[in-house]
This record gives sequence, C-alpha cells and structure tokens, in this order.
Amino acid sequence: MKSYKDLEIYQISFDLALKIRELTLKLESCDKYEVGGQIRRSSQSIKDTIVEGWGRRKYKADFIKFLIDSYASHLEAKSQAEFLHLSVKDSTWLEIAEKLDALGIKIHNFIKYVENNWKT
Repeated sequence: MKSYKDLEIYQISFDLALKIRELTLKLESCDKYEVGGQIRRSSQSIKDTIVEGWGRRKYKADFIKFLIDSYASHLEAKSQAEFLHLSVKDSTWLEIAEKLDALGIKIHNFIKYVENNWKT
C-alpha cells in the first residue's frame, strides 16, 4: 500500500461520508442542523482518523489507537443513522446504518490485522 487511499476502509468511509452529507442536507431544518450536523461530523471523522493513523503508521500503537478512534466514530454515526431512521421514518437511514455496520466489521478486522501482522 502506497497511500491511505489504497485502504478499503478509507474508500468506503469516504463514500459513506459523502452520501451522508448529501442526505442530511435534505433534512428539515431542525434535523439538518442538530442530528444532521452530528452525523456529518462523526461520519467524516471515520475517514479522517484513518488518515491520521496512516500518517503515524510507523508507530504501530499510534496507528492502532487512531483506528480504534475511527471505529468509535463509526459507532456514533451508526447510532445517529438508526435514530434518523426512526425519527424521520425513512428507510434510507436504515440502509446507511447497515452500511456503517459493514464498515465497522472491516475496521475491526483491519485493527486485528495491524495488531498481528503490521511491521514497523
């Protein structure tokens, strides 16, 4: 891998952050600025902490810490997507939650890979 852009977890999280941004900007005002703003920030944090971790990949423990932070942001975004699904009654948010769940599994598996196989 030459770049963080080669990581599947980065590619998926980037695409999800774009989709979430697009969807939240269509919400009614109260949701757009409250929960919409929060899920935009947490979904963007998933990809951004992967990038930060990549920048510190020489230090295995730091890389893992950033990946764990990315996983935590994924959980936050997933919770918000589930909330939006129930509050605005739109199944699109359930689909987003499911995609975030699949991403979380990939992040978790990548953390395990780094823990067991990453050479510094």
